[in-house]
Order: sequence, then C-alpha cells, then structure tokens
Amino acid sequence: MIRPARPQDAADERSIERAAGARFADIGMLFVAEHEPMSAEELVKYAREGRSWVATDSDDRAVGYVIADVAAGCAHIEQVTVHPDHQGEGLGRALISEVERWAAEEGLAAVTLTTFADVSWNRPLYEHLGYTVLDDYELSPELRQIRDAETSRGLDPSTRVCMRKRLSGT
Repeated sequence: MIRPARPQDAADERSIERAAGARFADIGMLFVAEHEPMSAEELVKYAREGRSWVATDSDDRAVGYVIADVAAGCAHIEQVTVHPDHQGEGLGRALISEVERWAAEEGLAAVTLTTFADVSWNRPLYEHLGYTVLDDYELSPELRQIRDAETSRGLDPSTRVCMRKRLSGT
C-alpha cells in the first residue's frame, strides 16, 4: 500500500535508507553505502508539505519511501528507496508512480531525477519506466544546481545522469 508519509515515519525512512544503501558496498561504492540519510527533521518537513509517500507492510509500517521537490516546473524525485527485504515487489515502481500522479495533479510537465548511470537497479529501472537520459544542454538551471550539490557532497558527476519523463496531458 502507498500512502502519504507522516512525520512519525521519519525514523523508519532513515532505517530503510541505511539498509538499502548497504547494497552499494557490494558493488564497490562504499562512499554511497556509508552516506548518512537525510535528517529526520528534513523528512518530517517533506511529510508535512505533502511531498513524501511511503510503501507500507501489512502493519502499516514504512518499508519504502519517496520524496519529491519541484524544480523548473517539474516534480523532481529527490530520493526513492525500498528496504532490501521488500525489493523486487514493485514498491519502488509504485512509489514513482505516486509521484507521477501527484505531479500530474499539480499540473507539472514532467518528473525528473538524478541517478547512477551504471548501477543495475538505477538507470535501467528508470528507463524501463519511461525516463530518458538528458543531454547536458537539456538541463535546466535547477537541475544543474541539483547536480552541482550532489558533486559537492562527493558524488562523481561522471557516474551520474539526469533523467526526465514527460507526463501526458501537460
């Protein structure tokens, strides 16, 4: 089930991020695996602003989450993560679909995201869902700022791509 995130989900969201991040150690991306999740305060802010959703188990406990911003007239997926115990169940796709639904309701033209180009559960999944890689000249100033902020946090820009999915009817 997908529902809007609540402030009290923040601790679970941080745990989900840590558990899911461990997969990056298995492919030699220790820096990513050791990266500290977004603060509980930031996650609570997203929940209160209605820009965060969780996938829940049968006990209504969060097992995956997505948070979104708005950048250059598009919804921007800031983070989407599913706990490893629940990966492969379609929850990531459902969370992304929820952002797409929200973006369409808000009248936004597209959904954007940044991701790793060569990680099997990143770019290929988004391409399967209809996202396309943007060339550098297609990046809005806001996407450039997002990419620059990622670089300042230590992510190698040569390993990252910006992607977009245009929404029908906008």
